[in-house]
Amino acid sequence: MRIVGWSGPRNLSTAMMYAFGARPDCAVSDEPFYAAYLAATGLEHPMRDEILASQPTDPEEVARACAGPVPDGREHWYQKHMCQHMLDGFPLDWAEGAAHVFLIRHPTRVVASYARKRELPSLADLGYERQLELHDRFGGPVLDSAAIRAGPDAALRGLCGALGLSFTEAMLSWPRAGHPSDGVWAVHWYDAVHASGGFAEPEGPLPELDGELRQLADAALPIYEKLAGRAAR
Repeated sequence: MRIVGWSGPRNLSTAMMYAFGARPDCAVSDEPFYAAYLAATGLEHPMRDEILASQPTDPEEVARACAGPVPDGREHWYQKHMCQHMLDGFPLDWAEGAAHVFLIRHPTRVVASYARKRELPSLADLGYERQLELHDRFGGPVLDSAAIRAGPDAALRGLCGALGLSFTEAMLSWPRAGHPSDGVWAVHWYDAVHASGGFAEPEGPLPELDGELRQLADAALPIYEKLAGRAAR
């Protein structure tokens, strides 16, 4: 089974990739369209040159690989994708027939977390609009990071049930310091999950945002709420 995980940045997407990567029957891939996205947009991201050198920049080539055989002879393949990487004109036919999972997080938390790693993002950088479009097209379970952190066992059992997979407690923890499938950008973005070894405890109150960061979170909130309305209860 190919499982396509759709997320914006700072949405527990790496933790979910690690959870599936802890299954002995599952291969994982980390943001295979990232270099193609940077090449097409010209955006200056941390470690841009290293990312461009580490992956194919032709989206058609990436799409063929994502539709290809499951790596390492595994039974399943979890592909972690950032919604904002799927630019207009990038192929999406590779995702037809796959199982789809959508990870969401309250935009106030996303903006606060993202801004600590990169300067003021745009609404497009956060991926909410594209995520809604992708869910309209493909459907699939929607999981809020708050629900995952409040009860990882229950959330992952429910997800596996929705996907038709057996649940294994191996998904609840992983080795510290990363996964062999990490993208080269892991050293910039993944420090917290590398140190964790498992899903973190529930988060506290929403952080305080001011100025442009507050405006950005407010712009994303209605889209998040629409997606949250599709999440399992």
